[in-house]
Amino acid sequence: MTLAWDSETLEDARSFNRKLHWAPRFKINNRVIPLVIQSLLRLSQFGADGKLAREGIRVASYSAHADGLKVPVRVLRGAMPARGVVLDFHGGGWAIGNAAMNDQLNAGLISACNVAVISVDYRLAPTAPLAAIMDDCLAAARWLLDGGLPEFDGLPVYILGESAGGHLAAATLLRLKRRPDLLRRIDGAILYYGVYDLAGTPSVRQAGADTLVLHGPSMLDSLRLLTPGLTDEQRREAPLSPLYGDLSGMPPVLMFAGERDPLRDDTTLMAERWRAVAAVECHLMPEAPHGFIRFPTRMAAQVRQRVYEWIRERRLLPE
Repeated sequence: MTLAWDSETLEDARSFNRKLHWAPRFKINNRVIPLVIQSLLRLSQFGADGKLAREGIRVASYSAHADGLKVPVRVLRGAMPARGVVLDFHGGGWAIGNAAMNDQLNAGLISACNVAVISVDYRLAPTAPLAAIMDDCLAAARWLLDGGLPEFDGLPVYILGESAGGHLAAATLLRLKRRPDLLRRIDGAILYYGVYDLAGTPSVRQAGADTLVLHGPSMLDSLRLLTPGLTDEQRREAPLSPLYGDLSGMPPVLMFAGERDPLRDDTTLMAERWRAVAAVECHLMPEAPHGFIRFPTRMAAQVRQRVYEWIRERRLLPE
């Protein structure tokens, strides 16, 4: 399916980009910045559970047990019994964020698709190495797929990731190939502007100072800070860089990237490889920067609507 954009939608995106032009660009080049941003994020989430309750969504916390790990997860349920489950990996450059940061996006999924959402509170860099972060995500997936919440057994499962969460979702799928019985339980993946080559795709390596949201010139250094002591060749090994993994057995996937995102090539190259093994619907969004799904634009609203439709189409769920 191809999404079409009228002139009003495109001008709305350009207008918002003009505001973003004056905003700071996100970069991680030391240990202090993530700590400051994380503290501000937690302050902004005060009363989050109560807000969801007023929308008819119940919140519960669990500890996902697998592979000798205990990983906190945040489970959101709607008023009706769920007809599917979304396993959500948040973004934040592997260094900030938490399971509550996607509450409003996940509330939209619950309302539109009658699903439950399990959001993973994986450990963060630099306190935890990337290998440990990936292990947390795999453990949460195995716990869910192995019957960690029996009420969801037999329901279709979708894996969702945004930005760094897209990387973690794709890496988790690759690592589940060792348990094909569990991998087959994944009915689909939704990936927003993920990071699939930790040595940097061409659009990352060519990113300049005119990028929006992300600080283009420091992106390669940030990836190297995340993977200290490795060569670029080692960074490109799967599942560390999912782009170079064996994608056989992967589920159908819905992917989005922005034309103005330095991570653009990560998605387009990943979609090209994924098409060889499963159905792929990939949208390259005009005028869209990194993180656009969270912005109050007409384009973001239309993309969210397409995600709802895609999930319903997968299992012929009612409108």
